Amino acid sequence: MAGRDELTSLRSPRVKAARRLAKRAFRRRERRFLAEGPQAVREALEIPGGLAELFTTAEAESRHPELVTAAEQAGVPVLRVSGEVMAELAQTVTPQGLLAVCEFIDVPLSTALESRPRLVTVLAHVRDPGNAGTVLRTADAAGSESVIFTDASVDPYNGKCVRASAGSLFHLPVVVGPRFETLIADLKQAGLTVLAADGAGKRTLDEAIDDGLLAEPTAWVFGNEAWGLPDEILRHVDDVVRVPIYGRAESLNLATAAAVCLYASARAQRTS
Repeated sequence: MAGRDELTSLRSPRVKAARRLAKRAFRRRERRFLAEGPQAVREALEIPGGLAELFTTAEAESRHPELVTAAEQAGVPVLRVSGEVMAELAQTVTPQGLLAVCEFIDVPLSTALESRPRLVTVLAHVRDPGNAGTVLRTADAAGSESVIFTDASVDPYNGKCVRASAGSLFHLPVVVGPRFETLIADLKQAGLTVLAADGAGKRTLDEAIDDGLLAEPTAWVFGNEAWGLPDEILRHVDDVVRVPIYGRAESLNLATAAAVCLYASARAQRTS
C-alpha cells in the first residue's frame, strides 16, 4: 500500500467519472452510486460485486488497512487520491477519506415479494433524501423485509439518503420506481394488507393494534413530509391509520411516524 501512486488531478478520467455520480442522471446511466466512510465500504464488501472502485487517502489507508486489503483481495481497484481530490469527490463537509463507487443493488418487485414477506415499507411521494434514508434505516431495524421507493419518491442512491440509511441500504431488498397504481395490486396479491399512515385516518394506530390488524402481513405506505399521501393513493389502500397525538404537538415528522408504525407491526407480528 505504501507504494501506491496518488492521484492529484481532478482531470483524471476515473475521478471525473466518480464525480459525475453525484447527479442522478449519471447514476442511472452507469447504474453506480457513491457511498462514503468506512461503514459504507464494509457493507459494500459484504455484497458480491457490490463494490466497483475504492478511493482512499493515505491517511485513511493507515486508519483502515483491513478495508483496503479486503477490497484488493476482492479484485476491487483501489485508487489513492490527495486530500484535495477527496474533498471534491466527497459530499460531506469533513470527508473520512474513504469513498466507494458501488454498483446498484436494487431488485425487481417480483424478487422482493416472492418470499411472501410479512412486513414491507413503501415510500410514496417522499422527496427529502435525509428522511428517506432514516426511514430505510428504521425499516431495517424493525425487521421490514423490503423497502419500496415509488416512481414519485426520491432516489435512494442520493448521497444524503445513502448516508442517512447508515448502511441499511445494503441490508435489505430495495425496489426502485414502480408506479403505485400497479404496485398496490402486486402487494395485495402477495397477501399483504396495505395500510397508509396518514393524519386523515379514521382508525388510530391503537385501534389497529387492538383489532389485530397489525398482526397480519402488512405493507405500510408513508407519504410526503409536508402534505402526506394524495387521495388517489388513500382511495386504494385497505385502510388509513393515524398515529394518535396525546399531547399538544400538531403532528409527528415522517421518520418518527414510520418508526412508531413499523415497530407496532413488528411487535404485533411477534406476539400474535
